[in-house]
Amino acid sequence: MAIVLDFEKPVIELEKKIAELQKFTNDEDLDLTVEINRINVRLEKLKKDIFTNLTSWQKVQLSRHPDRPYTLDYIDLLTEEFIEIHGDRHYGDDRALLTGFATIGGRKLILIGHQKGREMKENLERNFGCAHPEGYRKAMRVMKMAEKYDLPVVAFIDTPGAYPGIGAEERGQAEAIAYNLREMAGLTIPILIFVIGEGGSGGALGIGVGDKIFVLENAYYSVISPEGCAAILWRENSKTPAAATALKLTAPELLELGIIDGMISEPLGGAHRDPEYTANEIKKTILKSIEELSRFTPEEMVDVRYEKYRKIGVYKEG
Repeated sequence: MAIVLDFEKPVIELEKKIAELQKFTNDEDLDLTVEINRINVRLEKLKKDIFTNLTSWQKVQLSRHPDRPYTLDYIDLLTEEFIEIHGDRHYGDDRALLTGFATIGGRKLILIGHQKGREMKENLERNFGCAHPEGYRKAMRVMKMAEKYDLPVVAFIDTPGAYPGIGAEERGQAEAIAYNLREMAGLTIPILIFVIGEGGSGGALGIGVGDKIFVLENAYYSVISPEGCAAILWRENSKTPAAATALKLTAPELLELGIIDGMISEPLGGAHRDPEYTANEIKKTILKSIEELSRFTPEEMVDVRYEKYRKIGVYKEG
């Protein structure tokens, strides 16, 4: 059964009504075109009213929608070719993080991304998109390979956070993320970051240092989840929406703060309503950004990236 968010219900009800009328038209050979068109007009207005005025918490909910496209979905929609690379050559292969060679618009590159599951069995295999240390070490192994062959890196972030279990801590979760932060800062190749769903904490940052950072319209990027923030500051789950607002984690807010470089538009209702449209917007951004970054020498690339991150967090008190 499809999950429907509270604010989506009026839209879903109208869509069901239209589907029923269309079925009745086909079954009974009646022409209900005028009625269907009238409801369609109402539907489009309703969708615009709801989805252009979402709160921060509603956007977080939409970023977690179970029908939302994941990394593998974008690989299918974006790439002409994808060859997955497995294992970190230290411990094992983390299925919560995908890596591999890809071709997009004729451009060869390395693609990295968190991957969640569609049902419980796959979610357990993918650890709900929460990577272990071996996932981050695999990602860095592949990024070093990209540097060796002078290939751009594209990273898709979609995780509530890095896995916090005992095994992950024993194998050096914090060290693996910290190592990636340092090494990504010094890579001499273009690095593009796309937050396609959840961008939670160090789990996102572990593959999140780049020359350009983009967040999808209904995704979020934050130092902590709204639930975690509410638990720490207020010790009340009911404060989660307030925490989401306070964290300024939506794409427009992050853009205004200078933390990201752009927002990728989604169709009304979210990326899952038209994955092809969203994938095409991402593809255009990838190709345009690689073209822009290709004018820098390797040394300039590192310097420009350094300056980019030095500017983040600068503010003036009014």
